[in-house]
Amino acid sequence: MVRLTRSAALWQSKNRGRVTRFTRMERFWWGSMLEGHPLRKLFADLTRETFYRQLHHYDSEVAAYLVDLLVGFTHVENLYKIRDAAGRRLEDVGEMLIESNPLLGAASFDREREVRKHVGDYTLFFAGLFPEHLKRPRRSLSLDYFVDYVKAGKESYRIVSKFDQFEYRRVAPLFRRLAENFELCVYGLNRVRDQLRRMENSDYRRVERTLIT
Repeated sequence: MVRLTRSAALWQSKNRGRVTRFTRMERFWWGSMLEGHPLRKLFADLTRETFYRQLHHYDSEVAAYLVDLLVGFTHVENLYKIRDAAGRRLEDVGEMLIESNPLLGAASFDREREVRKHVGDYTLFFAGLFPEHLKRPRRSLSLDYFVDYVKAGKESYRIVSKFDQFEYRRVAPLFRRLAENFELCVYGLNRVRDQLRRMENSDYRRVERTLIT
């Protein structure tokens, strides 16, 4: 925790004054992101610097979603929260896609949305922060051998965006934009990853060791 707090403080000190012109929406989002855990502050800084200042992609909802994604998936158990009917943890995207299919594994359309959202998050996280994980030799019987992560992620977010009624109506446009800008989000997270490595961030290294080794 001490090392993490120092990393966040060093980043904020180093970059203080570099980004000072905010729109009203940016100020509202940025203020909310700075509340709470130092890890969230660090990821919010890096994400905003990357997407706003480097890539000129001014979508505060997408940026906030990516921060939540990064914070959530530093807990590795959240990466593998999808389980099949027998309670078996699903680690392959191919198996998750089967689980999301209402004609196969999914018990309802809500279940389809839940799993498809996770597939979008999972593929974006790996392609953005751990692309080397996707280059590892895959088990010959793994369904992931046949899965294109970017295609699966884009398609999953697109399907989630189609759930646009009742409680899902407000967030449907966000998932449509995530699908449309999936490659840009991957590229932006690649840049965030590079900065985390240069900072030798302990949380990033912990997840990396768990996944890659």
